[in-house]
Amino acid sequence: MTDNMIDENNSGEEESFADLLDSYSAGGNQDIRVGDRIRGEIISIGTEAVFIDTGSKIDGVVDKEELLDDNLEMPYKEGDIIELYVASNRGNEIRLSRALSGAGGLHVIEEAYEKGVPVEGEVKSLCKGGFNVEILQKRAFCPVSQIDIKYVESPDDYVGDTYLFLVSQFEEEGGNIVVSRREFLERESKKARSEFLRDIVVGSQLEGKVTKVMPYGAFVELFPGIEGMVHVSEISWSRVEKVEEVLKTGDSVTAEVIGIDEGKEPGRMKIALSIRQVTGDPWNSVQDRFSIGAMVRGKVTRCEKFGVFVEIEPGIEGLVHISEMSYKRIVKPEDIVETGASVDVMVKEIDTEKKRLSLSMKDAEGDPWIDVLEKYSVGQSIEGRIEKKEKFGFFVELEPAITGLLPKSKIDNFHKPNLVEKLREGDAIMVVVEEINGDERKITLGPADSMEENAWRDYTKNQEKPMGSLGDKLLEALKSRKE
Repeated sequence: MTDNMIDENNSGEEESFADLLDSYSAGGNQDIRVGDRIRGEIISIGTEAVFIDTGSKIDGVVDKEELLDDNLEMPYKEGDIIELYVASNRGNEIRLSRALSGAGGLHVIEEAYEKGVPVEGEVKSLCKGGFNVEILQKRAFCPVSQIDIKYVESPDDYVGDTYLFLVSQFEEEGGNIVVSRREFLERESKKARSEFLRDIVVGSQLEGKVTKVMPYGAFVELFPGIEGMVHVSEISWSRVEKVEEVLKTGDSVTAEVIGIDEGKEPGRMKIALSIRQVTGDPWNSVQDRFSIGAMVRGKVTRCEKFGVFVEIEPGIEGLVHISEMSYKRIVKPEDIVETGASVDVMVKEIDTEKKRLSLSMKDAEGDPWIDVLEKYSVGQSIEGRIEKKEKFGFFVELEPAITGLLPKSKIDNFHKPNLVEKLREGDAIMVVVEEINGDERKITLGPADSMEENAWRDYTKNQEKPMGSLGDKLLEALKSRKE
């Protein structure tokens, strides 16, 4: 009796468990209805279908072809989360889709209208004010203003194509169905924007397009409807004077997010960008590319009283002190270079901590005084050019960076000092080398014996008009003396 009772009890438990299992299997997906949006994880990707975890006993399945991108490639992988709509629920199978399509009754369209489920529709023809669209084998109307987000210039271009629409009106028991592709695009765009803004963080590097150039920087579109601003100081490691000289509308750029301001109003996020940060600070690796004594070519970026700044690569700028510009005497840097000029320099010092670079133009040119004793000798007559007139004498340039002094005492002792005194800065003059001191870089000069003839030759050469009768008489007198 006891055994019978136990058998009966066990039998009852087995039946109860079986009933529960059947009940679970049959009703595990009863809460999932056609039109519901399912957010689930991709379980597996087959050759023709993709299986999705619906959160119920039954996994969802979607045609693989429907998920391919414009390049017919699968943009998803197992483990990704994806959102789809329930196209059908037959108890033992849940079909998922990006939108409702194929055959369907008015009740399906009405449900899509109530739940905001997109439906697939083919634009059949033009009609007054818009388009005839076929959705789920039913006729619907789409106003021309609702076929796209952008302005429609040629409505004929849409005829024959299939798009996703939202049912915006369902009236007269399906006798009046109005659809909108624009609402669908705007909804998807808003969703995509939210996801984009959710994922963006400081340090993200993004591709964008320049939409506007301003004196203080440039605006870059990172995503449709989302822009960031690159301040002029963040465009390049080089000094940027005018933004329009570096960027123009339509340029494609890569920028790094360096700041995000949520703003007071929802959706008014301010994004600060940097183009130069993408490549990193060039000073961090400057010693890998340049060394002391290296000879490089750079561009003069600024001229100051104390020297010039030369950029040897974008963002790496150094100072050429006025004393390092030339072996000859310089009053103003602008006398030998101008902003924008290309010059050869030698790297003399690198300070990475202070981001300073000392450069030399004269060392790059080489010291012209090295072989001065080979080029000049005492007693040698040579033509020079008066560089500067001082009370104590004239500085005479014999060649670039080689200047000698014609002392006032030498001029006064010349047999015709007036011929020398009347010469101006820039005039040619015949001199004789009287002393050379290579160590102190000094050359002492004296007027050459042929000074009288050459001075008169230069004087007559520079005249723009005939000298007149007095000049003629002087010329005749000079000729008479020679004869």
